[in-house]
Amino acid sequence: MTLPQTIAIDGPAASGKTTLGRMLAEHLGYLFLDTGCMYRAVTLAALRQQVDMMNEPAVTHLAQQVTIDIQPVGENQDGRFYTVLLDGQDVTWEIRSPDVDANVSQVSQYAGVRQEMVQRQRAFGQNGRIVMVGRDIGTIVLPDAPLKFYITASPEERANRRRLERAKRGHHDSYQAILTDVIRRDQIDSSRQHSPLRPAADAIIVDTTGKSPRTILQELVSLVTAEKETTKLT
Repeated sequence: MTLPQTIAIDGPAASGKTTLGRMLAEHLGYLFLDTGCMYRAVTLAALRQQVDMMNEPAVTHLAQQVTIDIQPVGENQDGRFYTVLLDGQDVTWEIRSPDVDANVSQVSQYAGVRQEMVQRQRAFGQNGRIVMVGRDIGTIVLPDAPLKFYITASPEERANRRRLERAKRGHHDSYQAILTDVIRRDQIDSSRQHSPLRPAADAIIVDTTGKSPRTILQELVSLVTAEKETTKLT
């Protein structure tokens, strides 16, 4: 059986797409690329250099200048799925800070930033045997990918996942504050002019609410190897 050489996974914040993408790539022996990390790295660079997040030309220029590399975990055993290097410095956990969370949707909606990141992402995709995760992979980055998933979950479930994730790193934000931010980011990501968050027309929609990653992984693997595709999982 011939497996698809590129698999696109999209979905809103904290839907489980990153965890599932990493697990699927590991199962298939494919490269895993979480494109959201690239936008987070640009956001962190802007915060560090005190660039005005509302200054689109300045943020775009910064995105064109920074070096971003995503590498395998290696010897790190701190729960990371990959290592993110910003201008050669490990920022894997720093890009998950509340400050980055609060600004990444603003940064990622800029056309110039997205154009620069998409160009870099497509270069990865050209090599094949890749699971690429983001918010516009199936619609913009890899529109010809033979298999596309759209991973979603209820806002409440996603907020709780984000709360637990932050607590593990010492950030004790309230559930209500995180839920408000999740809903705000959904609105920004879905309504932005450039590359809005939405399922590709041929994406398989997977709702992860109330399901374990292992259960969903089994469903994804079945779909990857299935002769007939299902249009929606509930």
